[in-house]
Amino acid sequence: MPLDQLTDDEIDLEGKEMSFLDHLEELRWHIIRAVGSIFFFAILAFIFIKEIFDAVILAPARPDFWTYRQMCKLSDATGYADLCVKKLDFTLQALGVSDQFTMALTSSVIIGLCFAFPYAFWEVWRFIKPGLKITEKKAARGAVFYVSMLFLMGLFFGYYIVSPLAINFLANYQITPEIKNQFDITSYIGILATLSLGCALVFQMPMVAFVLSKVGILTPKFMREYRKHAWIVILVVAGIITPSPDIYSQVLVALPLAMLYEVSILVSRSIERARQKEHRELMQS
Repeated sequence: MPLDQLTDDEIDLEGKEMSFLDHLEELRWHIIRAVGSIFFFAILAFIFIKEIFDAVILAPARPDFWTYRQMCKLSDATGYADLCVKKLDFTLQALGVSDQFTMALTSSVIIGLCFAFPYAFWEVWRFIKPGLKITEKKAARGAVFYVSMLFLMGLFFGYYIVSPLAINFLANYQITPEIKNQFDITSYIGILATLSLGCALVFQMPMVAFVLSKVGILTPKFMREYRKHAWIVILVVAGIITPSPDIYSQVLVALPLAMLYEVSILVSRSIERARQKEHRELMQS
């Protein structure tokens, strides 16, 4: 890579040998900047926490949420009346004296992590990248963009699809009408955050396939052979994260996961082709 295309930090890291302590010092500053970005966005979120709670966090708890409106439109189109969400039969409450304040802090940190993730990952990548070979750097070009894009796609999928489906089922499920659903706010936020961030991590499947294929652990042949097994696992996962027995809800979750698996096969295949091409060129030279 030409020196004029490198940053000052990369020139320092690539131009000289660094001791173990130098590496630790460099890593420390990358971590400090990454954590600082999360802290910065967390403070902003805490300042506007009331607006965020009303417009974002509590939105899936109301029947006029965007997802529920789309489900009602789908219900009208398919004639399946159970799809339409007209009422969420539960109330939220804070049982502990400090629960509301604690939830405000916790929610601010989670929101700060979501907003700062692209920059935080970029800081980590800046530390890792100088240690890669030139061919590895070329293969990993755009890693920050793709990881960030998949993270945000998974986050939105978890927030707009998976979380509302789970909340709708749990809110309207009753063993007997005599037992009223009164959920603790910590439980509600826990479900919302777990499902949203969980989907954000699951959406990293193509990047995981990329890394495992680069080190030779994963091959497209293996993934194609176990495609049916993977689809079964995906259906099971979709059934777990969408506890509703409604088949439409499970399909809505399973389809994107199946598409991610197919994309992962394409990623693994491209890595294998690049490796074979490189091997042929070496044999010819």
